[in-house]
Amino acid sequence: MTYASLKPVSEAFVQRKRLIFVRVAAVFAVLLLFLTKPGLNEGSQGHETLEFLGFCLVLACVAGRLWSILYVGGKKNEELVSIGPFSISQNPLYFFSTVGAVGIGLLYGSVLAAVALGAASFLIFRVTARKEAEYLLGKFGPAYLAYTKATPRFWPNPLLYRDNDELQFSTRALKRTFYDGLYFLAIFPAIELIEYLRESGLLFPPFVTLY
Repeated sequence: MTYASLKPVSEAFVQRKRLIFVRVAAVFAVLLLFLTKPGLNEGSQGHETLEFLGFCLVLACVAGRLWSILYVGGKKNEELVSIGPFSISQNPLYFFSTVGAVGIGLLYGSVLAAVALGAASFLIFRVTARKEAEYLLGKFGPAYLAYTKATPRFWPNPLLYRDNDELQFSTRALKRTFYDGLYFLAIFPAIELIEYLRESGLLFPPFVTLY
């Protein structure tokens, strides 16, 4: 799927706006933890299975974001990167972040939470990605338009993968992305702590059960 009726612009999208939306979504995610409980009991086979799948998705998110930043770190909006993960998806960073959001919902032990967090992440990044695409079209013109026609907008197509023999990357961007990934990994012990406090009676009972 490619972008339709893009309008080239001369100014890059202000990433601060995206961060505001992401932080608002994070607040709702925290409220989700405190005000609800998963339908599957802690320790049950179904709950443990969802937790394992969620942890795998969060790990995939962190690894995928690090892989993507190797190629685009320090080059975003300056070069048209179309190799590595960007040869199979126009927005691999956003794809892996959405995978991580789904993983967090599964870590919580709820399929409904996973769908809700994944959908919220997808919608936020969909708007951001379009704004970025308009700037890149304005800067790179026909070359970028050809890239969008040949590369999936969001869902990766591994069959399109291509790469170079050598790669230069920004260690600063890689380090920053690694630290960002720690937030995803920190969700797991946070969820476990909330579940422990609730079972111990130290936390108020949930209002809604999510399955």
